[in-house]
Amino acid sequence: MLVTCSAMAEAERRFFADRSPEPWMDEAGRLCAAAILDFFPDPAKAEVFCGKGNNGGDALVLARWLKRHGWSVILHFASGAGNLSGLPAKKLAEYEAEPTTPIALLRPRPLVLVDGLVGLGAKGELRGSIRELAARMNSLRRREGATTFAIDLPSGFDADAGVAGPDAVVADFTLSVTQAKVGFAADGAENHLGRLVEIPLDIPVEDLDRTRRFLFPSNLRPRLPRRAFGMHKGAAGRVVIAAGSRGMAGAAVLAALGASRGGAGLVTVCVPEEVHAIVATKAPPETMVRPYRDFHEVGEIAADACAVGPGLGSEPAPGLGDFLTRHPKPLVIDADALNFLARSPALLSTLPAHRLLTPHPGEMARLVSDAEISDRSTLAGRFVETHGTALLLKGARTVVASPGKPFELNTTGHPGMASGGMGDVLTGLCAALVAQGLGLHDAACVGSWLLGRAAELAMREGRQAAESIHAPLVAEFLGTARQALNIPGSP
Repeated sequence: MLVTCSAMAEAERRFFADRSPEPWMDEAGRLCAAAILDFFPDPAKAEVFCGKGNNGGDALVLARWLKRHGWSVILHFASGAGNLSGLPAKKLAEYEAEPTTPIALLRPRPLVLVDGLVGLGAKGELRGSIRELAARMNSLRRREGATTFAIDLPSGFDADAGVAGPDAVVADFTLSVTQAKVGFAADGAENHLGRLVEIPLDIPVEDLDRTRRFLFPSNLRPRLPRRAFGMHKGAAGRVVIAAGSRGMAGAAVLAALGASRGGAGLVTVCVPEEVHAIVATKAPPETMVRPYRDFHEVGEIAADACAVGPGLGSEPAPGLGDFLTRHPKPLVIDADALNFLARSPALLSTLPAHRLLTPHPGEMARLVSDAEISDRSTLAGRFVETHGTALLLKGARTVVASPGKPFELNTTGHPGMASGGMGDVLTGLCAALVAQGLGLHDAACVGSWLLGRAAELAMREGRQAAESIHAPLVAEFLGTARQALNIPGSP
């Protein structure tokens, strides 16, 4: 759920009217440091930029924790260290009293920047020393490849309107304290916010926008079913995938990887006869690969959920229309199956409710006539109201929409995922989650988060640049991502 800046400020005013905010500042700083340590587990260099108010106090607590973990930390003050208000001044003294832990430099350390300059109360454009320090952060990010973490919001970003001022800090990660702000959901806001991380504080907040929410571990974890100890593969979900064609056999393999690594008990991949030999040698060995000539054959295979579309090509086998509209099990519909529907508006209008469509922006533009709407949530909402299905609209902030449910926006991932095959893995993954008992909406939410988190882990564990991450590698980290989702405190 989302909150305006004024509603959040009022909640804090009421909550701290009769209690000291210090324990909450200590907790916010600790959790923010833990988030940085998750993405940078080895000691690195940090430059921490502090305002004179409580946002700066949070930053100083964070700095103390990084120092404790062997980081090299440099502090910058917008108004001088001697002008800090009471509680931040106390946190500076605690930082200075923290012993330095020397760590041997085995390789060059990355540079991390922490934006703790201004909080929710700041309005208008940045001025004076705050503007200068914001410019320094942006310069270091651009010239030195530094990674910027913003506490609660990037300085200079309007968290109500979702727009950034001319000198606003550009963050790679925004550590969202207590509740995400309404402006975070605006289209394009991700270019200043980067990856959102939940920093939960137990502060009661009223007047929430309950029509939208971001996907965080705290609201995803309860949706995952726990397996009984006596579970067998037949009860763990049967997934049937129809994918691939000449020249696009890899799409079938990637969808199979997504389904298998997503936990499906049995996976059957149906491919045209001409690519059967290729897919059979490339698919995960635990999957079954079957040739088919028409979709009637695919529909006869026992399934708890089906996925259809990746790499089918422009001339799919006969019977696709009947398969999409009449198959009794839930379907995840992607790629060329979406293009087929775009060419057949009558079929699109007769899809049953138990269908999840997973278009990227280009496919969405072909499915609807009002794709010029800039607000992705509005576009998604109109689509599900018209067609009654679930929708996963891909993008840097993937939107999941279903009739009668709040819009849900994904938070995980990085720009390195802008490469071929990611959507094929996601299609198989969502089908696997549905086969294991999740509803289509929840499967889309969990699947989006897991895929993005797997991409982050592939980058971290493999020590690779984001630009080098590829779909098969991401699929191999889906299990690690799901394990992380099961652990309280995951970012």
